[in-house]
Amino acid sequence: MKFVPTAVAGALVVEVEERADDRGLFARTFCSETFAAHGLTSVYPQCNVSQNHKRGTLRGLHYQADPKPEAKLVRAVRGRVFDVALDLRAKSETYLKWAAVELDGERRNAFYIPAGCAHGFLTLEDDCELFYQMSEVYAPELSRGFRWNDPSFSIHWPFEPVTMNARDSSYDLYDSGEKS
Repeated sequence: MKFVPTAVAGALVVEVEERADDRGLFARTFCSETFAAHGLTSVYPQCNVSQNHKRGTLRGLHYQADPKPEAKLVRAVRGRVFDVALDLRAKSETYLKWAAVELDGERRNAFYIPAGCAHGFLTLEDDCELFYQMSEVYAPELSRGFRWNDPSFSIHWPFEPVTMNARDSSYDLYDSGEKS
């Protein structure tokens, strides 16, 4: 695996190193020892999938507040998405900065998002599915979010979303909402 830094401290693109032959290919996508050696979360007690029917579906920006903030390892297993990490860690050198990566099921890349960052994505094609490894078990009372188009963040989404749920479209703006 190759770990590529992004504009958000601690957020990394995880690229697989494929070994191909006439049978197909093999690639390691996760190793707890390798992740721990890079200072990353290496225990994931919960995994989730997100299946999205249509291009232009937006989910986010979501995070889990203290005392159980979540690190996430997110991978597209089908389709392509524009995946975003937003740094909400007040003491971070990249506080309120964002980073984006195109996750692609064919490339098998992943995005490591540190605890204390919000996460969101926009599907770039129909029929996308994401697989998440989560460092914490979901705690609904700690679930939070900010609006995807909040001017405080100036995230450069590739295009306007077509589909999102009521919760995601009605989150508070950062200046009026809860801050980590």
